[in-house]
Amino acid sequence: MSEGELEWVDLGEVPYLEAVAQMETWVRERREGLIADRLVLLTHPAVITYGVRTPRHELPLQTEIPLVEVNRGGQATYHGPGQLMGYLVVDLRQRGPGDIVRWLEQGLISALDSLGLRAVRRDTPAKAQSLVGVWTLEHKKVASIGMRIRGGVTSHGFALNIAPDLTAFSAFTACGLPDVTMTSIAEMATAMGMPTPSEEAVRAAVAAALGAV
Repeated sequence: MSEGELEWVDLGEVPYLEAVAQMETWVRERREGLIADRLVLLTHPAVITYGVRTPRHELPLQTEIPLVEVNRGGQATYHGPGQLMGYLVVDLRQRGPGDIVRWLEQGLISALDSLGLRAVRRDTPAKAQSLVGVWTLEHKKVASIGMRIRGGVTSHGFALNIAPDLTAFSAFTACGLPDVTMTSIAEMATAMGMPTPSEEAVRAAVAAALGAV
């Protein structure tokens, strides 16, 4: 995917449904050429989201966390405090050919590398559940990616675990992977004997790695 202007919009905590409504407005504005390509960084109160193709047996049987069906790709996942959300509103017709998901994976890997943390992407075997996302060298998942492309414009994006309550993922089948172990930047940093980067540092690293200003 070719490089181009990417506007960095930094928000605080925004309720999930409110953010999705805003995102739909941004997508329409991008399609009409009213705004530039945009990276929006924010957080959400606790919520479990899932796609229309998510098998119902993968959802929690009982949870106090709200469940919300969404129109993105990917399976069920958790969003909450301590997790950085990144929504990409990008006109692929202007960017040129390329795999935006792989570009995003590599960007997040570069961001983590700039913070002193090693991570990798994984290829998905034929007929297997998607391994899209960012993983530690031990194949623990630190970032999930789920995007939608409509009319050439992307929406949704990624969830990067900084220091969330990881036990929330145990209530359901995260990312359609029954055996997945979710981890966080905090756990990765502790394993390396270094302090956990601040949320502000992580936001800045992600924005820089994706070329957002």
